[in-house]
Amino acid sequence: MTLITAWNRFRRFVSPLVNKFLSFVTMRRLLTRVLHRVLLNESFSPVMVPEAEVHSHGRRKLVVGLGNPGMEGTRHSVGMAVLGALAARLDVADRWRGDKQVSGEVIVSEIQHTHVVLLRPRLLMNINGVSVAKAAGKYGVRPEDILLVHDELDKPLGKINIKLGGSARGHNGVRSCVDCLQTDVMQRLRVGIGRPTGKTSVERHVLGRFSSEERKVLDSVLVQSVDLLLSQLSQQESKPDSPSSPSSPAGGRGAAQKRTEG
Repeated sequence: MTLITAWNRFRRFVSPLVNKFLSFVTMRRLLTRVLHRVLLNESFSPVMVPEAEVHSHGRRKLVVGLGNPGMEGTRHSVGMAVLGALAARLDVADRWRGDKQVSGEVIVSEIQHTHVVLLRPRLLMNINGVSVAKAAGKYGVRPEDILLVHDELDKPLGKINIKLGGSARGHNGVRSCVDCLQTDVMQRLRVGIGRPTGKTSVERHVLGRFSSEERKVLDSVLVQSVDLLLSQLSQQESKPDSPSSPSSPAGGRGAAQKRTEG
């Protein structure tokens, strides 16, 4: 058997499997987008008191801890852990309240004259974007003033960084936000969780809880993450809002990144 013949047989065997896999991935993403549209089309009332009064002046920012409800403490929900640490630092941890209008839990606060909304979506990670888009609409927050906090496989535990815009890079929660907001300009605080070792699958790794040794590192990571978030939220805008400067379209700021390694 020649090498070419062997290759052709291998290709005929593998091609159907690859096509089936791609079809499955494409169908799953299509169904997720349909679900996004259905959930986003659910009617919800405009901003009500006291939020409307709190947000009557100044620029608003939205900080979101991506994750799966009921799975706090897992690697995939580390964004929620960071948001909890931020709320504790701001001394507002007792102010979480459920908000059916945005399918999540929120805290409305202020950091150095900047109105800030903290959001913990109560939807599955793959459709977190529905909650984010609803909250952005309710509180009048522009996409570029949204900061997503999420886990990052490609960074080891102990490393964090800020990324300005760009693709979801395989993160389903971020992809959901990009799809629902129809732009990718949102800032992201990426919290490293590292890749699995040995024969552990990625799914089992991200849905698993931190080991006792990892939790020791995580405590430091939470402190560093909150410090970085407060720094970002405290930054003064370089220029006032202008009607002639709309939100950037998807991909418009994908190349611009500001990295802060921890």
